Formats: sequence, C-alpha cells, structure tokens
Amino acid sequence: MREEIQIPETWSKCQIEEITLPVAKINQKENPDQQIEYIDISGIDNLRNKIGETKQYCIGEAPSRARQIVQEGDVLFSTVRPYLRNIAAVPEKYNGQIASTGFSVLRPAKGIAPLYLFYNCIYIDFVNALSGEQYGVSYPAVKDEQVRGKRINLPPTNEQKRIVAKIEELFSELDKGIENLKTAWEQLKAYRQAVLKHAFEGKLTAQWREENKDKLKTVDVLLEDIKTEREDHIKKLSKKRVKSPRDFKDEDFSWLPELPDGWTWERLGWVTSGVEYGTSAKSSKEGDIPVLRMGNIQKAKLDWGDLVYTSDKEEIEKYSLNKGDVLFNRTNSPELVGKAAIYRNENPAIFAGYLIRLNHIETIVDSQYLNFFLNSHVAKQYGNRVKTDGVNQSNINGEKLINYPFPYCSLDEQKQIVERLDERITELDRTENDIVEQLQKAEALRQSILRQAFSGKLAAQDPNDEPTSVLLECIKAEKNGIKKKRNAA
Repeated sequence: MREEIQIPETWSKCQIEEITLPVAKINQKENPDQQIEYIDISGIDNLRNKIGETKQYCIGEAPSRARQIVQEGDVLFSTVRPYLRNIAAVPEKYNGQIASTGFSVLRPAKGIAPLYLFYNCIYIDFVNALSGEQYGVSYPAVKDEQVRGKRINLPPTNEQKRIVAKIEELFSELDKGIENLKTAWEQLKAYRQAVLKHAFEGKLTAQWREENKDKLKTVDVLLEDIKTEREDHIKKLSKKRVKSPRDFKDEDFSWLPELPDGWTWERLGWVTSGVEYGTSAKSSKEGDIPVLRMGNIQKAKLDWGDLVYTSDKEEIEKYSLNKGDVLFNRTNSPELVGKAAIYRNENPAIFAGYLIRLNHIETIVDSQYLNFFLNSHVAKQYGNRVKTDGVNQSNINGEKLINYPFPYCSLDEQKQIVERLDERITELDRTENDIVEQLQKAEALRQSILRQAFSGKLAAQDPNDEPTSVLLECIKAEKNGIKKKRNAA
C-alpha cells in the first residue's frame, strides 16, 4: 500500500462531493423530437481519456440511460468497470448534450479548475481505490456516491491553475510520443482485422488452391459431405436430438463478402453437434480447479489471471473442458460480447454461465479456424445485428450462435489458413507487446508527474493565495444557494 501523500498547510483534503455541483437530468417524455448528441460509455476513448464518438438521437428514441445534461468542464467518470478508465473531460462542443447515467458527472464548483479535477480522476491511486470497491462479478461497477465520496488533495484556486499549467507542459512532450505509439497500436488492430478479412475471403490461400485445384470438391459436394459427417457424428454420440440451423436463404446475407470457387457461406451450426452453456453455480477464490469466465477471454486467447475456483465434483464432471474446446462469450458489454478463445488444456478447468462451448466436429472444422473467424470483423458485424441489448450489456444466445454465417472450405485449406494466420498474428502480437511495454513506461512517468502534482511538489506555493478552507466555505454557500432556488421553484 502506498504511503499517504503529505500536503502543504494551505491545502485541504476533501471529498469530491464537497467541490462539485448537482447535474440536471432530462425528462425524455418532454420534447421527444429534440435532437441530441448522446455520450455513452462505449464512446469514450480510454487510451486518450477523451470523448471519441457520440450518437445522434431524437430524445424520444434515445436509450433510457440518456438523461444527464452535461456542460463544458464536466468530468465524466464511468461507474462501470472503473479499472477500464473510461474517463473524459467535456469539451465546449458537447455543452448542453446528454450523457449516460452510467457516468458519474462531476461538475466543478466555482474556484475548482476543471482540469485539476479531471487529472485527479485519471490518477491511478484514485482509480484503484474505486476499483477496489466495485460490486458485482459479471458486471462490476461502483455507485455515483462512491465516486463522489472519494477524497482528493485540494490546493488554493490559483495554485490549481499553476499545477494544471505545469502538468500540461510536462505532458505535452510525453503525449507526442504516446500519441505516436497509440496510432501505431490502432494501425496494428486495423491490420489484424485486414489479415483476418483476407483469410476468410480465401486470399491467403489463393496459390495453394491453384496448386491443388484437382483435389478440391465442388461446393455442393462439400456441403453434402459436411452434413453427412455431422449426422454420423451425432449418431455416434447417441444424442436423441440436436437442433439444426435455419435455412441459409431465410435471411438476407447480401452484405457478406464474395468467396472464391470451392467456398460457400452457410450457417455455423453445421460444424457442431450442439452448444452448451457453462455453470451457473457460485465460485470462490479457492478450490480444486479454475472456473473460466468472460474476463478470461482476451485477444482470442485464454488469460489465466484473475481466476475463481470450484471444488464441486458434479459441476467439474459436467463442465470440464477438453483440449480444443472453443468458448464463446454470450453476455458482456456491447463492444465485447461475442469474443471467443480456445482451451488448449493448459490447466484443468470448467467454464461459467456467460460462456458457451461449441461442440465442434473436428472432421469438419479446425478449432483455430473457427476461433479466428469468431473474432473477425464479419462475425462481429453479424453479432451486432442479432445481439439483444439490455442495460449496459448485450446477449447472443446459443440459437443465434449456430445461425451465424460461416465461410466453409475444405478442412485441408482451413489448416493452411490457420498456419498462415498463426505466423502473421504471432508477429503482430510481438509488435503489439513492444508497444504496450513502451506505453506502460510512459504511463508510469505520467502517473509520477500526477503524484508530484497532488503532493504540492510540482508548482510553487504562494503565501498570498487564499487558503482552501475559505474556498470550501464559498463552495458550500454556493451549493446551499442552488438548493434554496430549487426548493423555491
């Protein structure tokens, strides 16, 4: 645990609540045709801590969480998964627009420099303190009052301004390098998706097909063999009934990319003998084997950090994973739902209820080919079309999953594609890890600067500055005046 920061005598320790003003909310039934720009949590660029994008709505058609009226200088702090640091300051162009109730909207009172409050909110100690208080396992969050209840070190108004000026001066050069790194990172993400796109359009194996054209089956024969193989496989499993996917022609798939000869789009369900939902039993921090959850799927792979466990023998027997199992995340935030990963027998494990196991048939589909596709842009596009949206989370159930469009080609060609993708993705991962390491070093320096700032070591103190005790009394009077006006209205 870090040693508590010592502050100058003219400073005060105070709660966020003491230095922020109330924020008005709209009534969505009034002026339903009014156009608004809606700021949602998913629109925050948490790499740059800025509002990245907004959505335009008529108030009457906006999501129910579109209620908070923001103004320039407000700080938006996402109460959902605070560790993701979806935090931003509201610029002038969004003055009067509407933010999600998933944000704690912190409006600085008179005498509080807006950027001083913003920099406190992105300070790692502030974020970590809140992350340690979050509640909920599948959808961790904190409450607005928890954010407002956090204490910060407050200098006099003029010193706040001097501190902000010094932070921005030091961050200026640092940010240039960080921006270049983040741009390179975004380019890597785009290139990764481009590689996957080419893979599932048959472009990576064009030469291989030319060299093996005499061995390739026609689409009709390929599909007939796949369905026969699936039927035989299900019979061997002695399953009474396995749901088959819908007819492909029942849906408009004209948006899908064209495929080469010998390939075809069909429903994903033909590669499986069924799908299974994971355990809904409660896990614990100790036990015999891990229970993999949605947070353990990262970048199309399993991450074995932040594990929970079980010792329930019945659950272990029912939900134990087998080498090569593909897991699909059926419930998550809208931007993360639908991610997938392969279990490679790293450790004995079972899987939790927000995951689906696809019991793929190895003689029809290569597990890594399936995994790569589920993490591709095309799969994400379709998932966005069919997902069911709830409050800050989306769901894609098993029936929707088996009806995903899937690019079928021969098993031999799938293995060729996986070989080429593995080579390219490995190189991309290596480059990305280098960028992440450099970003972490830059972030550590940034946080060091903020620590100095909030301990009074970054800017000089001026004995002529009005002490914060006076400032806090003025803010208290300002808030009481606002309260009286509201009560009188």
